[in-house]
Amino acid sequence: MSASKPKSFAKAFEELETVAQWFEQGDPDVDEGLKKFERGLELAAFCKAKLAEVENKVKDIEAKFYERP
Repeated sequence: MSASKPKSFAKAFEELETVAQWFEQGDPDVDEGLKKFERGLELAAFCKAKLAEVENKVKDIEAKFYERP
């Protein structure tokens, strides 16, 4: 599907929730479902990468804080 890259974690998560809601409704459109599934994977990967980035920054901050004499 390769839609545009989300601008933020919040926007990606919001769109991912919309995709999940679509599937919960049980729409039988297989072609649309495949597109939404692919987009959902793209969004999930973006969110996972962003969370890993934030986790690394938090660890860096903690390391600097605890290194002080």
